[in-house]
Amino acid sequence: MIILVGILFALTLGGVAFAFTSGDEKAQKRVAAVAKPPGSARGSALTPQQDNVQKRKNVAAMLKDVEKNRAAKKEKPTMRRRLEQAGFPRTSPRSFWMLCGILAAVAGGLAIVTRQQPLVIALAVFVVGLGLPRWVLGFLTNRRKKKFTENFAPAIDVIVRSVRSGLPTNEALRIVARESPDPVGAEFHNLVESTKVGVTMEQALKRMMESMPTPEVGFFAIVMTIQGKSGGNLSEALGNLAAVLRDRKRLQGKIKAMSSEAKASAGIIGSLPPAVMTLVYITTPGYIMKLFTEKAGNLMLAACVIWMSVGITVMRKMINFKH
Repeated sequence: MIILVGILFALTLGGVAFAFTSGDEKAQKRVAAVAKPPGSARGSALTPQQDNVQKRKNVAAMLKDVEKNRAAKKEKPTMRRRLEQAGFPRTSPRSFWMLCGILAAVAGGLAIVTRQQPLVIALAVFVVGLGLPRWVLGFLTNRRKKKFTENFAPAIDVIVRSVRSGLPTNEALRIVARESPDPVGAEFHNLVESTKVGVTMEQALKRMMESMPTPEVGFFAIVMTIQGKSGGNLSEALGNLAAVLRDRKRLQGKIKAMSSEAKASAGIIGSLPPAVMTLVYITTPGYIMKLFTEKAGNLMLAACVIWMSVGITVMRKMINFKH
């Protein structure tokens, strides 16, 4: 009995020693946090310089997170998203594919009526049924992005003046949604409506970036997200953003003016072979029809198309500049 009591006493002493000597790290951290003065937990003891440095670190971390999210989500948009970007949010992908099928059937029917070769029929069906609608969709999307970019800086100026006059941010966004022309007004209208139904501002801005994937919208989303998380002068940040957007537009115009001569030369060089072929067909059709009737002519025509495509692609890469 005495031995058993001694063993239990020794185990008790060991447990007490372990609790107070080795200690639980979480408990020690908790005790250290409680032992700190209340001002240091809230960061009120930091000097203004340290506070600014901490804000810069927070902003840099947020920018890295945003860039990581954007890089991770770089994937091809769905057909529904492409229709929304082109300005057709109510058009379903099913309707678009039905339209493509109708165009393909019409092109194939015309090729069959005119008694074309099977290869020509297949090319007509592919180009008119699939290539042409997607090209038109991309053209409308780029035109809508360009129009949005032109009217985006004045919209940010409206937000800046509204915030400086004392209006809340949501009311400033509503003013832009009401008074700005489309597509700026439509995008801000969707942003405001999303926040009304309980969506956070960060999520609404992500949806806006998906609907209008331009660098300008990305800058605006970053500024609004940082302001919402770390605070700061929103009017000053948006004013700087508006100045940056105007500088980008000015740089774009300068690049366009400097590269106009090269673009004109590329257009003339690229249009010469089709123009010469058309003139020869008008003047002496029998001379050029051998390209379409003979196998050697078909091979030569295919090689010419391939080399022309390569040349046009190279010239396009040479005259397009990223800014």
